[in-house]
Amino acid sequence: MDVGDVGDHAAGPGHIPVLLDRVLEILAPAVQAALDAGRTPVYLDGTLGMGGHAEAMLAAHPALRLIGLDRDTYALERSARRLERFGDRVALEHAVYDEIPEVLDRLDVPRVDAFLFDLGVSSPQLDEADRGFAYSYDAPLDMRMDRTQSLTAAEVVNTYPPAELARILREYGEERFAQRIAAAIVRERAKEPLDSTARLTDLVRTAIPAATRRTGGNPAKRTFQALRIEVNGELEIWRRALPAALDALPVGGRVAVLSYHSLEDRITKQVLATATADHTPPDLPVPLPEHQPRFRLLTRGAEVASETETETNPRAGSVRLRAAERVREAR
Repeated sequence: MDVGDVGDHAAGPGHIPVLLDRVLEILAPAVQAALDAGRTPVYLDGTLGMGGHAEAMLAAHPALRLIGLDRDTYALERSARRLERFGDRVALEHAVYDEIPEVLDRLDVPRVDAFLFDLGVSSPQLDEADRGFAYSYDAPLDMRMDRTQSLTAAEVVNTYPPAELARILREYGEERFAQRIAAAIVRERAKEPLDSTARLTDLVRTAIPAATRRTGGNPAKRTFQALRIEVNGELEIWRRALPAALDALPVGGRVAVLSYHSLEDRITKQVLATATADHTPPDLPVPLPEHQPRFRLLTRGAEVASETETETNPRAGSVRLRAAERVREAR
């Protein structure tokens, strides 16, 4: 499991879209299939961020229409400026990606030909110190992707019961010292509320055994990942979002997913495995047409970035790409 995207990060001069060429290659046939069918192709970017992938898709396909979703209003503002030159081909929505059905209904869009989900925390969110995502500099314990929501990381560490804190650290951070860290948080907050990333980082460092502190990078990285996932409901949202995206694809439509840690990738793998499976009852001698797979995988396992890309774009070091295409209508 790679958790390098949760805070071991220094502010950089610009945003580099991860696996850009490969994403364009995977999604291009879906755009062409819509054109061949006489439709205006629709591309939905469920995690718009800085708009890098979206800009490249719009530039590569002059007939393409973009629906860009993001829960971060700041990201939407920046992307709107970046994509302004594409005019009315662009529709940006303040929404979380499990709201895809509602967004499509609101925009009166019956189907989407190509989806992209670039999961996890974005580079700008890490770069902005006051967002509290990174342990590499001190900031308020916030971690909200959508700053209009109320729940923050500070509320989690200062109000959650000890057992719930330990569960979050164990399940979402795969932290083997979850119990020790949760107990340390509870002791510390009894003296004074925990309100800064630096205090939390120091607390985690002292809570785990000294031998562990000497290996594996910053010892707080798993705690920060777990809190971020809890604050933003990332895994539960993703469990709802990917099936919703698959349901919106026509035959020939495609979805690409970029994941950055094993928890996200595991959900993606499971959902796509179910969608690409033959559901003929096992006691029948031949496959039944109505039970044939509705989708086919476009990647063998999870694809990773090249060494060249990871050298120029460190965020790509932990990426896992999976993709699928609809081959049959829904039963």
